[in-house]
Amino acid sequence: MPAQLDHLLVPAKNRVAAARLIAHLLGVPWAEQGAVGPFSPVYVNAGLTLDFDQWNEPVPKLHYAFLVTQPEFDAILGRIKAAGLAYRSSPVGADDFKINSAFGGNLVYWSEPDGHAWEILTVSYERQDLQAQGPEIYRYPWLRGGTATSEP
Repeated sequence: MPAQLDHLLVPAKNRVAAARLIAHLLGVPWAEQGAVGPFSPVYVNAGLTLDFDQWNEPVPKLHYAFLVTQPEFDAILGRIKAAGLAYRSSPVGADDFKINSAFGGNLVYWSEPDGHAWEILTVSYERQDLQAQGPEIYRYPWLRGGTATSEP
């Protein structure tokens, strides 16, 4: 089995408020207190949890990107707008309230909570060539011209 990302730490000024907001925007469940550690988990999908952790200033600014379907994109953007959050078409710069469609899909960025660069996109600009080849391309590096250095 290929490695799968299980959870990420998300530094926050207020872990509960930040987790609540991201869970609301993404339309996914969350908990004020996780089963382990001082975290407020957001259950992004069956395999990924964002563990919001309380940090004192300064909170490092990180980037979190979520690949979603077009209907999910529309719903999330609707919740961003309904929450009165500013958004933009690029990872940095002024909030222009525009959708970026330069990569054959749609993407937007926003900065709440805590100034992180949050992103939703409908087409991965990092894996456009690989997406057309199907999911097995991610499991077997030799299918994309690489070589396997070890066998499990």
